[in-house]
Amino acid sequence: MSSTDAMRNGDAVRNGAIIETEDLRKTYRVGNVDVPALRGVDLTVPRGAFLAIVGPSGSGKSTLFHIIGSLTPPTAGKVRVAGHDLAAMTDAGRTRMRKRTVGFVFQKFNLLPNLTARDNIAIARHIAGTDPKPSADFEEVLRLLGIDNRLDHKPNALSGGEQQRVAIARAIVNHPAILLADEPTGNLDTENSKAVLEILRDLNERLGQTILMITHNPEAAAYGHYTVHMRDGKIVEKS
Repeated sequence: MSSTDAMRNGDAVRNGAIIETEDLRKTYRVGNVDVPALRGVDLTVPRGAFLAIVGPSGSGKSTLFHIIGSLTPPTAGKVRVAGHDLAAMTDAGRTRMRKRTVGFVFQKFNLLPNLTARDNIAIARHIAGTDPKPSADFEEVLRLLGIDNRLDHKPNALSGGEQQRVAIARAIVNHPAILLADEPTGNLDTENSKAVLEILRDLNERLGQTILMITHNPEAAAYGHYTVHMRDGKIVEKS
């Protein structure tokens, strides 16, 4: 997954920043009440960074994750992802961008139970409309993930750690510029959590994969280059 692969969509990233938000705000309507989730978030993420976003429940970190991933629109403010001004795009354009530019890893592995690990990975290429056969360098990624000999097994024959590794492989098979990971170790024991975090760090250090990871765990956050702390819809500290 070279830098050329990551930028193959022709997206010009300004000043080396692959994600930029400016005064980003999100308000949800609950009955007759407006509930602010983000209250003016300014964030710049350099290409190739490994950023951890931490904060208590309700701090806004998941909302920020979903806006950056183009899963939900902001109420106000600006967000640029891999050179795309999301507000200036159509819904169809944002969907195409999301398929080609962003990979997602969630706490729940979200694997299709009736498909093998190989087919769970391949379906991501089908959805993105790319060649169903992964590139040669992706075989090395599978070895890095430690699942190259588990591809013909269905999820119920895999451990939790192996399922999460398959989910990571599915997220990066299309060479996305950005990998968004939402509590990727939340369903794993200590040993498997450490293994998954080390894999994410390897993907970042060896392959230059930009990673944003939401976590409540300070030990997990320590795997990143730096940490953004959120509270009450705002960034309150960067470390």
